[in-house]
Amino acid sequence: MSSGLNLAQQEAVNYMHGPCLVLAGAGSGKTRVITHKIARLIQAGLEPKRIAAITFTNKAASEMRERAKGLIGRDARHVVVCTFHALGVRMMREDGAVLGLKPAFSILDSDDVTKILKDAGGTTDAATARIWQWTISKWKNMGLNAAQAEAQAADDNERITARIMARYEERLAAYQSVDFDDLIGMPLKLLQQHDEVRAKWQAALGHVLVDEYQDTNATQYEVLKALVGERGRFTAVGDDDQSIYGWRGATLDNLKKLPVDYPTLKVIKLEQNYRSTSAILRAANNVIGPNPKLFPKTLFSELGEGEPVRIVDADSEAHEAERTVARIQSLRAGDATAQGPQHKEFRDFAILYRANHQARVFEQALRKAQIPYKVSGGQSFFDRAEIKDLCGWFRLWVNNDDDPAFLRAVTTPKRGIGHTTLASLGTFASQYKLSLFEALFSPSLPSVMPKRALEGLHEFGRYINDLEYKARRTMGAEDARAFLAEWLKEIDYEKHLYDGEDSEQAAASRWTNVMEFCDWMSQRCGGQIDDASGATVESERKSLLEVAQTISLLSTISEREKDQNVVTLSTLHASKGLEWPHVMLVGVTEGLLPFKLDDDGGRQEKISDDTLTRLQEERRLMYVGITRAQRSLAVSWTKRRKKGREMVAAQPSRFIAEMALDKKTAKEDPREKLKALRAEFARKVQDNAAAAAAAASAP
Repeated sequence: MSSGLNLAQQEAVNYMHGPCLVLAGAGSGKTRVITHKIARLIQAGLEPKRIAAITFTNKAASEMRERAKGLIGRDARHVVVCTFHALGVRMMREDGAVLGLKPAFSILDSDDVTKILKDAGGTTDAATARIWQWTISKWKNMGLNAAQAEAQAADDNERITARIMARYEERLAAYQSVDFDDLIGMPLKLLQQHDEVRAKWQAALGHVLVDEYQDTNATQYEVLKALVGERGRFTAVGDDDQSIYGWRGATLDNLKKLPVDYPTLKVIKLEQNYRSTSAILRAANNVIGPNPKLFPKTLFSELGEGEPVRIVDADSEAHEAERTVARIQSLRAGDATAQGPQHKEFRDFAILYRANHQARVFEQALRKAQIPYKVSGGQSFFDRAEIKDLCGWFRLWVNNDDDPAFLRAVTTPKRGIGHTTLASLGTFASQYKLSLFEALFSPSLPSVMPKRALEGLHEFGRYINDLEYKARRTMGAEDARAFLAEWLKEIDYEKHLYDGEDSEQAAASRWTNVMEFCDWMSQRCGGQIDDASGATVESERKSLLEVAQTISLLSTISEREKDQNVVTLSTLHASKGLEWPHVMLVGVTEGLLPFKLDDDGGRQEKISDDTLTRLQEERRLMYVGITRAQRSLAVSWTKRRKKGREMVAAQPSRFIAEMALDKKTAKEDPREKLKALRAEFARKVQDNAAAAAAAASAP
């Protein structure tokens, strides 16, 4: 089972009898260790369904499931491979009744939450509501409810937000809905406050593996502890040097707590890197060196020294973009006689930066050079208005009490039910503590509603009930496809899209998205596609209503993630877990990376603890960027950068000095190299032509 594993990896795979922490440095084969450990646990007699492998994204879960399937075959489909949030949903669908939730509860997206908070806080300003949203999310991740948040509020603003949080919680309960933070917080309540539920889940799971453990927040750690109990049958795999989500609640305290909470914890370090050359790893080890170490480790590689890391300086952002494009062209036009893989495809190149706004100038330069590219972490398919419209309808079929879904469905497309009617219905529903859907069938409603308006609402209510009935009985891909096509025709959704767009091309593009989404939904009914991630596996046929229940959890349609032959533009945060042969780390300028820490750039003798913590996280971000590169790495900075409308002088990031590159490191101008390559190519063409002419004129 452990063939092809190095000694440290074998030790991690074979240690099964207690709590285990695997410190997996960048590129050290952590997914390989997790999948081999799943196989080893099954080989040792643990039933596949009693193994849970938890990660942070649907994409990572999908990859892990595919790799486990390749290693252990059909047994892999019984292993619980999912995100923390997906596991939370499963627990709440099964046992949420003890918290007053019915199994068909709705999961609200970020836009729904903003709307509810605007209402709860009595504001029309979305920016204010989003600040409340962020604060409430932070409190929930710390395990606080509204009363606890108010008790420890630091000022009036926090006290007001805590009171809005209380009203927000009341609305969620009334709508039988939860937000994404609840998918972690509520399962924790289930496990901590209900002994029988905790006993059930502890018995169900014989071993829990957690990927990207350094990204867990305080609540997720408590969920893990409650799931594994005192016996501590778990394997946490992570890297303290890649903890870059502090702003989202991730805490390194979870790594510090492990040896305290589990004194028999076995710590295994994976230090051999299979991704990068020694030159790249030396720069990475040097950068991360100044950070305090929980568990010291040093990455090493047997892939050879490789190309030196290049430092490229530029006069401005536009100049930096030109040089970056020239480097791509130069590397692609490189020596065709070189041995080994050439890595000349566009997909072999990535441009990484600290903040989204930095992408624009690189996009312009790539377009000018006619180089195809994609901006990673762009708009999710599920964030498009047309997909949210359809999901609003699906959510209402699944949970009639979901008021945000009701309002979206009843007004999209318009069906003659106006805002005045909906406002009256809303007032009536609030007065009698009913959901909007329940209120519309109330025998008392005719006393406050004109007959015509009432008829429109009743017709809509009956239509939703009819759709729900049919969706529950629609099984398999073919029937689902026919049902969805008929439904879209009935509500005239295509016309709605064309009426709402100035350009026919834009409307056609949105309609194509709708068709693709319906096709994808249908496939999921056909037993071809797994629930949690979109990976193609065998599973039982499902009804359209069952599939509709899972929609809120999915953030991307994995079938859309084709491996396109394009240059990747990505933020450093979005690049974690990925790798490319050639990486250009751009904008490595003080004030951008590290991001502005304080007014004097954080260079004063004594900096505050908060600033120091942020500097350490920025350093880890630089480390993540460096370790994405396999064969070559160029790090660029600008002597001047735009600040508002003016250009200001800039300094190279302190991280460039911390890389401690050899003094002889080439400071190159890729354009000169490209010029030389072109000149050499022209000379060869000339020489060949001359040789051919000479041969032709020879007697």
